[in-house]
Amino acid sequence: MLTLEQKKELNEIFEELTRNLDISETEYELAVKSYGAVGEWLSKKGSILSKYKPEILPQGSFLLGTVIKPINDDDDIDIDLVCQLKSKEGYWTQKDLKQNVGFRLKENETYKKMSDKEGRRCWTLKYRENSNSGKYHMDILPAITNDAYSLLLEKAFSASTYEDFEKLALRITDRESNNYDNDPNIQNWLKSNPFGYARWFYNQAIITTRKMFSLNESIKPVPKYQKNKLPLQRAIQILKRHRDIMFNGDENKPISIIITTLAAKAYNQEDNVFDALTTIIGNMRKYIEKKYDYKKGKYIYFIANPVNKEENFADKWIEHPIREKYFFKWLDKLETDFSNIKENSKGGLNLLTEVMKKTFGENLIKKTFSSYGEKKNQLRKEGLLKMSKGSGILGNVGSKIKNHNFYGAKEEE
Repeated sequence: MLTLEQKKELNEIFEELTRNLDISETEYELAVKSYGAVGEWLSKKGSILSKYKPEILPQGSFLLGTVIKPINDDDDIDIDLVCQLKSKEGYWTQKDLKQNVGFRLKENETYKKMSDKEGRRCWTLKYRENSNSGKYHMDILPAITNDAYSLLLEKAFSASTYEDFEKLALRITDRESNNYDNDPNIQNWLKSNPFGYARWFYNQAIITTRKMFSLNESIKPVPKYQKNKLPLQRAIQILKRHRDIMFNGDENKPISIIITTLAAKAYNQEDNVFDALTTIIGNMRKYIEKKYDYKKGKYIYFIANPVNKEENFADKWIEHPIREKYFFKWLDKLETDFSNIKENSKGGLNLLTEVMKKTFGENLIKKTFSSYGEKKNQLRKEGLLKMSKGSGILGNVGSKIKNHNFYGAKEEE
């Protein structure tokens, strides 16, 4: 069993780790500026789309506040976006809508050069070619809403609680749907609900006693940077980093939507990252169901979309059984590694550092313990650092300790 002081120290280390996983405010603002410019181009007078009032909004991890830096500095940051139009030409099919968004993008020579091959549902712009624009790519999902949608979205994200997620659903383009190029009726198009999911996520994440940011700001075209994050957001960042280190870019690795959904369901309003991780890792398995699939004549794993109970986030496991295998392999290792971290934290920071390097990556952990040490050193200089009697844990309870070098930090001469 860990003492309260040991748990507190581990929590501080995990907090520092996630701060080093965050993209910087400069990177964030650069990305927001870039997709804002895309929105302006799509809606500019003279555009084939302008009368339908296209608007670019963030979705996915960028909206949820769970984006993390890639392992390698040269890799892209993924940014998922929705291009929502208030209406369309009556005869436009999914294909027409998607092609017109792509056509408008490519009328701009800069975006034409950035354009990647057409995706199943999205258009992708790759910004890494321009060193001044950062290393990220944007997946832009064309979608149809209505004139009242913006007000509905604002209302949903302004309310202290909100459960009517179905009202936030969008109709989207999907090249693999049977009616992609022959059906203009949007009621028959594939439904997606990224904002309903985000509102559900924040319902799970927000601690009523800690109002850290305006939820309504998160769904603005220009949302504010979240410097202080909720324990659930931090915990998911750690889970995603553990996954990335374990699978090193393998395309069959556990997908973020499954990790995020299970973590949010398992989370129980803990007010710090360490306790949140303890609860989440100990309970994620409980939210993986098994259901009988009559078409396939066998039981399958089912991880329900919380805002569309019919949708199974694990449906690709049937077609790609390696993904099912990898997910449970990851979950096994996650449980083992977290247990090892807790156990080795009793042996001091040097031992803990070595264990965490293997789990989260050497460079990240070096940076984490360096910045953690610098903060502790500053507390010591200010006479605020104390040592708990008997445990040797540094904090703000116990006996004051004298100023000296530690964690490799240099004293000022």
